Amino acid sequence: MPHLRCSRLYGALLAAFLCFAAFLCMAQAPAPAAPLDAAGDWSGTWSAYNPAQASKPPQEQCKDLSAKVTTQNGVWEAVFEGNCGRPYKYTIKMEGRQVGKAVLFKGTADLGARDGGIFDWVGRATEKEFIGFYTSAYSTGVFSLTKKPAQ
Repeated sequence: MPHLRCSRLYGALLAAFLCFAAFLCMAQAPAPAAPLDAAGDWSGTWSAYNPAQASKPPQEQCKDLSAKVTTQNGVWEAVFEGNCGRPYKYTIKMEGRQVGKAVLFKGTADLGARDGGIFDWVGRATEKEFIGFYTSAYSTGVFSLTKKPAQ
């Protein structure tokens, strides 16, 4: 019966090895990131530029940009408003997903013929910073906002 004893020993060692390997895999798996709260009040600037002339200063730069970001049932919405020659206010639905310690956003918005038409954009929000890039048939630019402290 030595063959039977070796077979049992081999089976027990294999089971112990597989349990140990599974434990190592679970121990080294990164913990899921805590949900990031990108909702709140933000302020900053936006500017338009021509990417073909990257060394040329921005065509427009408006310092008066504020945003209020909310989320409800997994849908993000931002109300952007400010003044750049005239007051503006846009409500934009945003598609967002958390990756690590950031929420990556993207979207398309029609701001109307008076304000440049349809824009596509991408952005990234962390706990303190919301930055992005936008483009349309007529304009290309960036925005940069910082989160206002909760009151």
